[in-house]
Amino acid sequence: MSNIEQFGTAPDGTSVMKINIAHQSTTATVMTWGASLLDFRLAEVPYSLVLGGHTFEAYLGPMRYFGALVGRVANRIEGGQAILDGQIVKFDRNENGHTTLHGGRTGSAQRNWQLVEHYSRSCSMSLSIADREDGFPGNLEVFATYRIDDNGAMLIELSATTDANTFCNFAHHSYWSLDDTVNLSAHRLQINATHYLPVDKNLLPFTAPEPVIGTAYDFQQPCYLQQSNQDALDHNFCLNRIHDRGLCRACTLSAGKIQLDIDTTAPGLQVYAGSSIATVPYLGHGGKPYGAYSGIALEPQHWPNAPNRPEYPSVTLHPDEHYQQISRFHAHLV
Repeated sequence: MSNIEQFGTAPDGTSVMKINIAHQSTTATVMTWGASLLDFRLAEVPYSLVLGGHTFEAYLGPMRYFGALVGRVANRIEGGQAILDGQIVKFDRNENGHTTLHGGRTGSAQRNWQLVEHYSRSCSMSLSIADREDGFPGNLEVFATYRIDDNGAMLIELSATTDANTFCNFAHHSYWSLDDTVNLSAHRLQINATHYLPVDKNLLPFTAPEPVIGTAYDFQQPCYLQQSNQDALDHNFCLNRIHDRGLCRACTLSAGKIQLDIDTTAPGLQVYAGSSIATVPYLGHGGKPYGAYSGIALEPQHWPNAPNRPEYPSVTLHPDEHYQQISRFHAHLV
């Protein structure tokens, strides 16, 4: 069995549990609050490859999305509303009074999930999201599994069902730093996408996908994360998928001798270079607060604002359907 212990107490008084899983040279620590990844390590590397803290209180403050599974609709919904079944449905506008971000104030990242089972190399959690919570219709039952496979890669398997038509789009929101430095300047990123979604001042996509070539968002070949493109990097990349189902390469991040390959069944990858990270007074794994550009979020998901963009891949979930996403994060030495 895996190592499990209490990490904190949730605002509702329930115990937040911390679970360690490991296989081959990979070790991961997950907590039930937000079904979040706290720590991810390779035996050959003396630091965590994801940003995180050592106190639960940090995750109620500036680390609120660090490593969490965000939903029921990840990313942004324009105007905090959308049309469903011919009716306008209004959601919690928790970002600047305009957009709904990551499911609203009581989204899945701000909830204590139920630990269902845990073993030496995997753990599973469930969450019930009530009808009309943050405005979303339908009782949603969500299930998440973290598992380390035979090659030491971490798989995150997500599934959900609903009892009424609703919207559903979850994403894993870890911030990655492969060299344990204060910024991302030594990191190179390659994304398997010829198109991306430009955004407006509210970081909402407003057009059909546009080609990345000739823009600051062309990562078809490995590119260093320079300050010039980091400042503006909070965009969805429309992945080049060969098949509708199954895992495909989303991106590769590298720094020094460490490489992270991400594969997913999702149609998009949100990339955010962490320009707003500021965790003072809470300390990170290295004993200091995190600042801007200290980690990059690489989030497999459906495209943002899909409920208001019928030409985007749909995030509508019906009672006779199962939502599913599988993503694989393989960190290794090269």
